Parts: sequence; C-alpha cells; structure tokens
Amino acid sequence: MAKQANATTVAPTKKKGFKKFVKENTGFFFILPWLIGFLIFKLIPFGSSLVYSFTDYHLFDGITQVGLMNYTDIFSDNKIMKAFGVTFKYSFITVPLKLTAALFIAYILNFKIKGVNLFRTAYYIPSILGGSVAIAVLWKAVFRDEGLINTLLSYFGINGPNWLSDPSYALFIICLLRVWQFGSAMVIFLAALKGVSGDLYEAAAIDGAGKWRQFFSITVPLITPVIFYNLVTQLCQAFQEFNGPYIITKGGPRNSTTLVSLLVYNNAFKSYEMGMASAMAWLMFIIVMVLTVIAFVSQKRWVYYADDEGR
Repeated sequence: MAKQANATTVAPTKKKGFKKFVKENTGFFFILPWLIGFLIFKLIPFGSSLVYSFTDYHLFDGITQVGLMNYTDIFSDNKIMKAFGVTFKYSFITVPLKLTAALFIAYILNFKIKGVNLFRTAYYIPSILGGSVAIAVLWKAVFRDEGLINTLLSYFGINGPNWLSDPSYALFIICLLRVWQFGSAMVIFLAALKGVSGDLYEAAAIDGAGKWRQFFSITVPLITPVIFYNLVTQLCQAFQEFNGPYIITKGGPRNSTTLVSLLVYNNAFKSYEMGMASAMAWLMFIIVMVLTVIAFVSQKRWVYYADDEGR
C-alpha cells in the first residue's frame, strides 16, 4: 500500500516538471525544426566539404588519396585561375552598378509623384523573376545573334555584334542581367530614404544647397549603414552567381563567362570529383569572407551611425 501511495505522488510531480520544462523552453521548441534542418542540410555538409577538400573524393570511387593536392592543382591550373579572375571581374562590375541603379531609382521614387506605387512595383518585379531559369532563357533569346536586339538594330541599318559568342560582349551581357535585378536593393534604399528627416532638406535649401548638394551632403551620409548592408549582401550574392552564366552562355565563349560556381558544378555533378569541387568552394568562401572582413573594417571610415554622435 505504501509503494502504491508513493507511485501516485511521484507521477504528478514528473508530469508537472515536464510541463514546466516545456513552458520555460517554448521558444526552443518553436525553432527546433529549423535547428534540425540547419544541422542536417547546412552544418554537416559544411563540415564534410572541408574534410573532402583535402581528399580526392570521387562520388563513385571513394577516397584514395589525402593531402593538399586539390589546392595545389587549383593554383597551377590556368583555367581555374581564369575562372577566379572572371568571378572577381563579374562581381566588381555588377555590385557597384547594381547599387548605383538601385539608389538612383529609389531616390526618384521617394518623391511624391503620380502613380509612384505602380513604378515601385514595376521596378521590383525583376528581382522576383530575374533569378529564374525562364528569364535567363528569355535573356538569351533577346541577345542571340538573330535576337530582338539585333533585329531592332537592323531596322536602323546597324549590324549588331554577336553578343553571346564574342568574348568582348558576353560577360557584359551576363553582368547586365544581374544589374537589372536591382529591385530588392532598391526597396531597402527606399526604406532608408523615408527615414531621413525632411527638416534637414528644408534647412539645406534655406542655406542655398541644390538637389545634388543635398543628396551628397545629407542623403548619402545618413543612409551609409544601409549602403554598407547592401554592399555586403550583394557582394556575397554576386560571388555565388550561377543561373545566368550557365543557362545563357554555359561559361563560353572561350571561358569568358566561366565563374567559379560553374566549375564547382561541373566538377561535382559532371565529373563527380567532389574533392576538387569542395576545395574550390572553400577557396571562394575564404575570398568572400576576407572581402567581408575588409568591408567591416573599412566601415569605420565611411559609415555614419547616429549613435556615434554621443561618443
């Protein structure tokens, strides 16, 4: 009888303790599905790729050698080094142009003009559609030798160049597709511009400052945190670009549009050389990380934060 009494008194305590634990850790249980997904699909593959980068891991033959041979081959292979150069060129062309276009359009759309909401929607749509395969195929059709652009030029007696088969133009066309997708950065810039006080512009106008002076002396300094944010995010995205170069030119002509992401794909899913693909991916990760660190260090010189006034 005593044992039964003890059992009846212990059970509710355990149940109550479990309920208390769940109540105190409700937030953890909400993010648990994300944590499991992050662990399985992000963290474990991330660590595995680092290990594989030091092996000659083949998807079907397995691992037969361990060492630095992948990294040695990367730096001694002219094709791979050229791909890294093209990736840098692509990123350093598209990021400044995209941010400039986004800021310029956001500045215009910040004024109270008729139908401004329609224009905002129209400029944002390319960001939604631009990364899709269908838009890349359409872009290829527009700029091919007998495409829409050359057809329009022929009406004016102009012989259009071979946009996609000439190394001098191919990378420019790929960059243009990326710049065209400035809508997401534009929306962020527009939100920042809304936060700039109108009193500052009124005071500047009384002092005789024109629109351009107001833009460079008031607008740009006050939104530098947002410029910094867009710079870092767009830089990371540019170094990971894949759809456009793969679908439109497949890395040609003469590897003029072959980005590192294409080489990673070719080595991993065409040659099944997972070790080499992992090594190239890690080198790209290190490069992006270094550039991001440089951006964070340099922000002390050009990024203005309102909290800095009290320091």
